[in-house]
Amino acid sequence: MTTKEMPRECPSCGKELRVNLMRCCSCNTEVQGDFAPGRFSGLSEEQIDFLEIFVRSRGNLKDVGSMLGISYPTARNRLDLLIAALENRDKQKASVKRMEILEMVSRGEITVDEALTIMGGK
Repeated sequence: MTTKEMPRECPSCGKELRVNLMRCCSCNTEVQGDFAPGRFSGLSEEQIDFLEIFVRSRGNLKDVGSMLGISYPTARNRLDLLIAALENRDKQKASVKRMEILEMVSRGEITVDEALTIMGGK
């Protein structure tokens, strides 16, 4: 059985997909709920491989370059791209949180002042 990578975005609207059912391949036990993707789920396979090598080399970019057969500047560039990808994910999460707060205001669940306090505006 070939394992496929889990899709990250809805093929219809492009929004983030969430896991709601997991099943054990051995005994078929199912767990249902609303599971957020893991912290690194938005990274490409190449970025995850780089991250693993980076950690194993204890952050030594010279060693990372040697292990991957790339130059130090290329290793540094890949680290910068990895950091940017992680920062982008954090910004997206913050944007989703703001949208959720604004929706709560529109439904009358919280006041504008409460929303501003939650978002750090007051």
